[in-house]
Amino acid sequence: MGDGLDSHSVTAFSEVLDRAVRASMARATAGLAPTAIAGAWLDWGVHLASLPGKQLRLAEKGLSKAVRLGTYAGRCAASLGTSEPCIEPLTHDRRFDDDAWHRPPFNLIHQAFLLHQQWWSNATTGVRGVTPAHERSVEFMSRQMLDMVSPSNFLLTNPEVLERTFAEQGRNLLRGWQNLLDDWHRTYSLRPPAGAEDFVVGRTLATTPGKVVYRNHLIELIQYAPTTKEVRPEPVLIVPAWIMKYYILDLSQQNSLVRYLAAQGFTVFMISWRNPGPEDRYLGMTAYREQGPMAALDVVQSITGAEKIHAAGYCLGGTLLAITAAAMARDGDERLASMTLFAAQTDFTEAGELTLFIDEAQVAFLEDMMWEQGFLDAKQMAGAFTMLRSVDLLWSRMVRDYLLGERMPMIDLMAWNADATRMPYRMHSEYLRRLFLENQLATGKYHVDGRTVALTDIRAPIFAVGTEKDHVAPWRSVYKIHLLTDTDVTYVLTSGGHNAGIVSEPGHPRRRYRVAHTGEQGPFVDADAWAEVAVPKDGSWWPEWIDWLDERSSAPVDPPVMGAAICDAPGTYVRMT
Repeated sequence: MGDGLDSHSVTAFSEVLDRAVRASMARATAGLAPTAIAGAWLDWGVHLASLPGKQLRLAEKGLSKAVRLGTYAGRCAASLGTSEPCIEPLTHDRRFDDDAWHRPPFNLIHQAFLLHQQWWSNATTGVRGVTPAHERSVEFMSRQMLDMVSPSNFLLTNPEVLERTFAEQGRNLLRGWQNLLDDWHRTYSLRPPAGAEDFVVGRTLATTPGKVVYRNHLIELIQYAPTTKEVRPEPVLIVPAWIMKYYILDLSQQNSLVRYLAAQGFTVFMISWRNPGPEDRYLGMTAYREQGPMAALDVVQSITGAEKIHAAGYCLGGTLLAITAAAMARDGDERLASMTLFAAQTDFTEAGELTLFIDEAQVAFLEDMMWEQGFLDAKQMAGAFTMLRSVDLLWSRMVRDYLLGERMPMIDLMAWNADATRMPYRMHSEYLRRLFLENQLATGKYHVDGRTVALTDIRAPIFAVGTEKDHVAPWRSVYKIHLLTDTDVTYVLTSGGHNAGIVSEPGHPRRRYRVAHTGEQGPFVDADAWAEVAVPKDGSWWPEWIDWLDERSSAPVDPPVMGAAICDAPGTYVRMT
């Protein structure tokens, strides 16, 4: 070119310009791709516009709902305000449970909202020609917009808030304003939420005695001190997710899974992941596998002399463990005595509503945002997870904190949840593309060291745990481990969600679970059929896991020596901000 610029320079400049612009857009949209949102609405709108029959049915439904509401209003007037509702909330919707919602005019207000919500569900689903992904997105987004304007969110249309305001002469609103100012200040000063300062890692959280016995750039490996005179010869290595701090499995003394394992006579090792920064932008899945579970297995075996090791992985850590186990099986490495997966997916085709935030447009948008800063910040991930449960995590909290003037007492699990981590650009991009978008692990296309791995190669018995209310790893998705492996699988479905279902210690009230075993030669049973025949039990599933590990362990021996200590548990990586 006449100005001295060659085509390569122009190409490089244009790519940097595109990425920089999209990264700026990403900051303004909290990481949500406008093109993905617009594409879904356009797909829905164009197809709906070409379906006069669907439009006619929607008009009929709208008229029918108006008549139902009018009839309900007439019955209420005739009975002086009380009548059977014309529509019930969904089973999980607790916003209108209070008796005050059944007195006029709030009965009409909330019934009109529920009918409107139902109409929009009808309008956004069943539109012939719309792709399933776009249909789910539009239905989800319409639900989010309606939840935003729910009558429960506003002072003048929420009878519970009005009654509290009259009873306290507005003091609740004053407390709510103070709570709002406090939250703003904490957010912009990067301080933890109110009450979290009472939960300190190493003092009130992650207090199980142990030593950091190994450290590399990505992990610290903690060996916990034995608490029994004898232990099983096979130690337990736990691989937590790097999207979270490891100590969810070592919270307070009463609900620490690590402490419970040690008390049952197991030698326990735990990986504590480094919180990556901009300098770690090019660390990928290979680095996480090699410096994570593979390095830890070598150290555990070196310290204990064990021939076999029980390995357990949580969430993304479980997915990484499954990849590692498949590669080990392919290469003839038989060190795994068993593999346990806590709410961990190996097939991502039915990964729940989280997939609404993961398509080509969204991943490209996230990649540009991560490219600029070198990592994905926890706050940039929090928005998507909050939207999955916006009624519980956002709107109900705002009503409680800012209108009722109440603060929910901070608990250890909430304090842990606020102690978030980052994810490197390359690793997260590979994870989203290779696993979520392309589903390579489940389809035999995932490469480790230049060769594919297959979960069918795994021969170690598997203990898999799914949780009933999991919005991150839906239990039916976790259940697919039955379909993807040719080994013994014991599957547990426990009450609770992605975190609370796993942190389910004995003595925790109202816990229940179902369990069933499928042998290596047993026929495949689909998830719903499994749920019908699985044995229901009350209480914690932790003892079930201990019994399962016991059956696959050798006779107890004297505890192994502790490895050379680098520092005391919980170590230094867990404290990185």
